[in-house]
Amino acid sequence: MNRGSFSAIASVAYKEFLHIYRDRRVLILLLILPPVFTLVFGHAFEAGEMTNVPAMLINRDGTPRAERFVDLILKRKTFSWRTQPSTFTGEEDLLGHGVQAALVIPQGWSDRLTNGDPIPLRLYLDGSDTNTADLLEGSVQKTLGDFQLNERQVTIDALPENVFDMAKKLPVQVRKQFVSMMEPWKTEGKILYNPKTRFIDYVLPGVIGLILQLITVTLMACTLAREREAGTLYQLMVTSLRRREIVLGKILPYLAISVVLIVGIILLTSWHFQVRFHDPAALSVICLLFLLCSLGMGLLISAVSRTQTQAIQFSVFFLLPVFVLSGAFAPLAQLPKAIRYISELFPLTHFCRAFRLVNLYRAAPQYYAEDLVMLTVGVLITFLGAVILLKRIEQ
Repeated sequence: MNRGSFSAIASVAYKEFLHIYRDRRVLILLLILPPVFTLVFGHAFEAGEMTNVPAMLINRDGTPRAERFVDLILKRKTFSWRTQPSTFTGEEDLLGHGVQAALVIPQGWSDRLTNGDPIPLRLYLDGSDTNTADLLEGSVQKTLGDFQLNERQVTIDALPENVFDMAKKLPVQVRKQFVSMMEPWKTEGKILYNPKTRFIDYVLPGVIGLILQLITVTLMACTLAREREAGTLYQLMVTSLRRREIVLGKILPYLAISVVLIVGIILLTSWHFQVRFHDPAALSVICLLFLLCSLGMGLLISAVSRTQTQAIQFSVFFLLPVFVLSGAFAPLAQLPKAIRYISELFPLTHFCRAFRLVNLYRAAPQYYAEDLVMLTVGVLITFLGAVILLKRIEQ
């Protein structure tokens, strides 16, 4: 590319920069929305340990054992319990009582435990959010398990002395087997790749990609459509500028702005959410290819749109399925197999996968090379498509 081409590209880019600078609405969109969206989406997905969940506790047994269980579960921070009298009814109406859970200790629970014929506690959960329901049920089950261990020790301590004397006469190996059966068996777990199990670390690529595609594709889609509405597109076509020079000149301002935005988003998430970033060089390549692919898609939409309204409509139709089907906020493995094939067509899918492989898994390049290739192919297809469509406009 010679000096004349650079000068032509610079002139188109300068013209686009001027338009962005003079349009105060676009400036506000670029300066305010990215950090606001980052904070809003980040806090929305910053899932941690659930605490103070509103719940009802109804003790219809009233025995000392039931009271010990109530004392134990009230100490847990997961729930904010509202104890109700044993005569209380309508525990299934969670919405009406403004709670997300209700735990009922049925009458005769303690006696049935003593007789070796236990009856289950009744736990009602709000299943509208399946993740929340599972976490709450797990918390109750853990508390019940801890209570069972405590009660087991109480039962052992209450045994008469002659039982222990008889136990001493048993062979050592048999006694060890009894001890092993009486103690809870454990697993020694070690969480890899995301040791703190923070959901924000997993969805961060989706948050970054969501913000960048929302802004870059939408704004880029309006560039040529704006020129067409203003009547300056055909004037631009009849100049000595080549089609690739026009495309690059239109892309460069938004690419520069997008780079600034992504640096700002990363700094904000690193400071506010304490997200750690690894291998900046690899992340930079991934982000650059994704930005070029998004800008190329926006330019392609702009080339087929006659008005800015059409460009925005096409952008929305493109972005909506992308955010749902790209694996940005949920693993792709949860989608049906046929849908997963469609997901591989979206740049955001490959961006999120490659970003996570680098930042969470610390993976070597061979693990995400295929995603880089797919992003590169996306860049070439969208840019070449935009150039071809511009030639058709000229004709």
